Amino acid sequence: MVLFKEVLKHTVNILAAVLFGAVAFVFTAYGLAYKSLPFIAEHFMTLIIVASSASASLVLAGIVFYLFQKQIPYKLILCTLIFLAIVGVVFFTICATGIITKINSIDALRVYIAGFGNMAVFLFILFCFLQVVVLPVPGSIAVAAGVALFGPLKCAIFSFIGIVTGSIVAFAIGRWVGYKAVKWIVGKEALDKWLQKLKNKDYLILSIMFLLPMFPDDILCFVAGLSSMTWGYFLVMIVVTRAISVASTSFSFGLIPFNTWWGILIWIVIAVLIGISFWLVCKYSDKIDNFIKTKLKLKR
Repeated sequence: MVLFKEVLKHTVNILAAVLFGAVAFVFTAYGLAYKSLPFIAEHFMTLIIVASSASASLVLAGIVFYLFQKQIPYKLILCTLIFLAIVGVVFFTICATGIITKINSIDALRVYIAGFGNMAVFLFILFCFLQVVVLPVPGSIAVAAGVALFGPLKCAIFSFIGIVTGSIVAFAIGRWVGYKAVKWIVGKEALDKWLQKLKNKDYLILSIMFLLPMFPDDILCFVAGLSSMTWGYFLVMIVVTRAISVASTSFSFGLIPFNTWWGILIWIVIAVLIGISFWLVCKYSDKIDNFIKTKLKLKR
């Protein structure tokens, strides 16, 4: 009986890698088969070969690591295969529905959303929500399309609803799923040890990152869920930072043109200021964190 359970356990672990590898490849291949973008149509066979080789290599590596009882590398590869399977399903979906031809073009996205008539508002909010959680789309594209459709004020409101809702869901995934996944890979003791070391050092830095457009704030929602940040702080922080970033982006697209010398100059100045802010946050993150906490009497 014990031997049977052991054999069953090993079989399930090996088949898990094979299954998720197969799902990742099959859905990616079917998505590529639509040849929705010129790049995909031109390099179709190359992309198929790359996708199949990557999937097969990861599956083989996972099986080898498992057979040699290297649990952490095996679990990392299995998590990668699961992630790729999810990405493959999403990729197939946006190819099959034709959305992939719209999401990288402001005008195409605007026309696509406008085509839904009275449902355009709800579709736009849903798109902003998905943009945070699953779609690899720059938020600026969605906002620019929203400004063209609804105007700066309504776009800011609709974007805020979708983006904040998506941010909360992403944080919940990071908090409830992310911790368990990382704990499964590295072990509870090791994970808790590092989270304790980082405790209370992530609040300010993450908050600043959400304000600066150069940081991948959608990914940061998942990271925040894995950090020591509390639900209460996250909800207040995400509402404030998203309100500022969404409003500033919406009204910037609505008021600052791209086809005049002074508009281009303003955008260049904004880009430079963002770049400087990005550098300052990266270089002086610990000092900024300690300074604010001291001033606000958060340090014990």
